Amino acid sequence: MLRKSCCIYSTGILSILILILGISLVLSNVFPHFLQALVKKEVTLKNGTEAFDAWENPPAPIYMQFYFFNLTNPLEVLDGNRPAVVEIGPYTYREYRPMEEINFLDNGTKVSAVNTKTYIFQPNMSRGPETDLIRTVNIPAMTVMDQFKDNTIIGNLISAYMRSSGEGLFTTRTVGELLWGYEDGLLKALKLFKPALDDVFGLFYKLIGLVDNRRVQHDQWHQWSLFSSCYHQNESLYMFSSDMCRSLYAEYEEDVTVKGIAGYRFSPLSKVFANATVNPDNAGFCVPAGNCLGSGVLNVSVCKQGAPILMSSPHFYQADEKFVQDVFGMRPKKEWHQTAIDLNPLTGIVLQAAKRLQVNVFVQKVSPFSQTGNVSPTVFPVVWLNESVVIDDASVLKLKTVMLKQAVVENIPFMLIGLGILIGLLYMFLMCRQKIPESTTAEREPLLSS
Repeated sequence: MLRKSCCIYSTGILSILILILGISLVLSNVFPHFLQALVKKEVTLKNGTEAFDAWENPPAPIYMQFYFFNLTNPLEVLDGNRPAVVEIGPYTYREYRPMEEINFLDNGTKVSAVNTKTYIFQPNMSRGPETDLIRTVNIPAMTVMDQFKDNTIIGNLISAYMRSSGEGLFTTRTVGELLWGYEDGLLKALKLFKPALDDVFGLFYKLIGLVDNRRVQHDQWHQWSLFSSCYHQNESLYMFSSDMCRSLYAEYEEDVTVKGIAGYRFSPLSKVFANATVNPDNAGFCVPAGNCLGSGVLNVSVCKQGAPILMSSPHFYQADEKFVQDVFGMRPKKEWHQTAIDLNPLTGIVLQAAKRLQVNVFVQKVSPFSQTGNVSPTVFPVVWLNESVVIDDASVLKLKTVMLKQAVVENIPFMLIGLGILIGLLYMFLMCRQKIPESTTAEREPLLSS
C-alpha cells in the first residue's frame, strides 16, 4: 500500500514539474529564439548554404513586362488638347541575373560580386512581337529642345534642322527600338559638335548585359531580391532601386498567403511619391530647386542626363488627380499598379514581388521650337514596367519543411504543458480510485454498551 501511494504522489510531483518546465519555456521564449538563430545562420550569404545558392543564381524566374501608351491624337495635342492614349502590352522578357566573379573578402565577412542582367523576349507571354509600332513622345527631341530653350540662335538652327529632317514632338518607333535603342538623327547631328554625345537612344539602352557591383555584409541579415536589395526593420521595409536614383521604403500592409506559405505584404506609402510639402525628403526631386510638380511624380532628370524624365506609379496611381485627368486613358487601380513585396516572416525569403514604375516625359511649349505647337504642359506617360517574381515550387517545398520544423519546435513548450495537465488528471484519477482502509471490529463497536 505504501509503495502504491508513493507512485501516486510521484505522478503528481511529475505533473507539477512538467507544467513548471513548459510554462517557463513559454515565458522565456527559448525555442523561438533558438529557431531564429538557426534560420539566420542559414540565410546568411555563406558559401554552401541554400541562401547562397539562391543568391548566386536565383531559382525563381523573374519577368519584366512593359506596357506602352500609344498616342491616338497627336495633331489635337499640338493644338493644346489633352492627349488620348491606349495602353498596349504586355511585352514580356525573362530576366536572368546570375552573380559572377564572386570573391570573399575580410576573412569571409564580406563578399563582392558582379551581377550581369540579361533580358530574353518571351513571345508566348507578350501581346505581340517587338516590331509592333508605338506612337509616343520624341524624347531625344524634347530633351534637346528643353536644353536649348534659352539659346535662341542655336535653338533656331536646331529647329530648322528638325523641320528639314521631319523631326517632330512625336515619333513612331518599334517596341524594340524604344526599349533597347535606335540611332537618332538629331542626336547624330549634334554629335558633330559634341563628340562625346551618344547618338543612340533607348529607354533601357545598355540595360542588356548591365553590370551592377554589389558588396554584401555577412554579419547582417539580408534578403536580396528583384528590388536590387532590401532589408526589413520592425514593420518597415527598405528597398533600393536604381530606376529612381533613390531608395524606396515600404510598410506592412496585410497578411497574405502565397502557394500555401504565410507572408507579410509590404508596399510603399503614398508619401514616397509625395510633394516636398508633404514629404520634405523629396525636395531633391524638385528640379530646379523649388520647382515641384505635385504629389505622385518625381523628377529624375538629373539621373537621366538632363532628359525631362519623371517617374510615377503606373497610371498615376496615388498621384494628384490632375495628372490622371490631364491624359485620357489613365485608369489607376491598386491591384494592377501597386508595388508590393511579400516576405515570409520567419526566413525573410521573398514569396512574391512586383515592382511597378512608370516612365513619363514632361512636355511643354518651347520657344523657339515650332515643333511643340501650342501643346499644354503635360506629364506625358510613355511606358510602365512590371518586374515580378513568384517563389518556385522547389523552394516552396523546402520552405514548407522549415515551417513544419518551426511549428514543431515552437509548440514543444505547449506540448509539455499539455503532457503535465494529462499527468495531473491521471494523478487526480488515481487519488479518487484509492481505496479507504477497512475499519477493525473494535472500531465498529459502540463507545457505550447497554
